[in-house]
Amino acid sequence: MDRFVAIRLTVNGEPVEARVDARLHLVDFLREQLDLTGSHVGCEHGVCGACTIRVNGEIVRGCLMLAAQCDGAEVWTIEGLTETGEIAALQEAFVARNALQCGFCTPGMLVAAAELLRREPRPSRERIRDWLGGNYCRCTGYHAIVDAVEQAAAALHGAPAE
Repeated sequence: MDRFVAIRLTVNGEPVEARVDARLHLVDFLREQLDLTGSHVGCEHGVCGACTIRVNGEIVRGCLMLAAQCDGAEVWTIEGLTETGEIAALQEAFVARNALQCGFCTPGMLVAAAELLRREPRPSRERIRDWLGGNYCRCTGYHAIVDAVEQAAAALHGAPAE
């Protein structure tokens, strides 16, 4: 039995065709075969959030999804979201608020925060904390990250909710 499967998907707006091992995780496919190394591999159990990416409009853990599951899907990585400018306000706020240090968690944080702001333009600080609770940061703590998301929400949509 052939354990390799052919997939066709769109990654960051570009069509991609590949033949992948049926057991290959999406984050490994992106990093190893497409050289999109912005999404990081941390815990490999879906807990840390370092591999957070967008598939068909929903954020997922790239370490829990198989590349083969993405046949026909639209995938956006941190690189693509940066190129489109979608996360520019978040990136600027992360720098301004010193919401990153080593940067390992930052791509996952940005993708998750962008999804929150797509769903809720003016989230409260409590909601931001709750939403990002599945993304771990070992360097900064979360106060500066919450500040940055709040600042980006204000820049994009006005003052955050109370």
